[in-house]
Amino acid sequence: MKQIYTKTGDEGTTSLRAGVRVPKDDVRIEANGQIDMLNSLIGLLPHDDLLFDVQRELMTVMSHVATPDGAVNPRPLHCHELTQRMEQAIDALTEGSATGFVIPRGLVHVARAQCRTAERRLWTVHRLHPINPAIMRMMNRLSDYLFALAIQP
Repeated sequence: MKQIYTKTGDEGTTSLRAGVRVPKDDVRIEANGQIDMLNSLIGLLPHDDLLFDVQRELMTVMSHVATPDGAVNPRPLHCHELTQRMEQAIDALTEGSATGFVIPRGLVHVARAQCRTAERRLWTVHRLHPINPAIMRMMNRLSDYLFALAIQP
């Protein structure tokens, strides 16, 4: 295995794509940390194909967030397709059920709350470093999807 420590972050900076150095508390790094936490929580949930695809897409989203302004990210986004799939799943999960306030219990609610935090951090990034709108829609829909999963009996 290649050595995993570089010592380049010992002074409080880290790299975006293409080696651009930024402070470790840069909004893009903070947003990616929140997305990483979300992805880790989703990894603890019972999995289906949709959640697996969401996890893979979150890795791509992180790559796009870490792409410096003006640079091109070669990794294609599948946010639009995933958003559509989540909307279909939400409709199926909530058909005929009343959705409203629920007392959060369980790991799916923790993932949902983390998704909301990641989405808020992405909006901060978006104001400073515009993000593809499909990413923003997917993140909003992901929290809805996690809510729909969480309220299942």
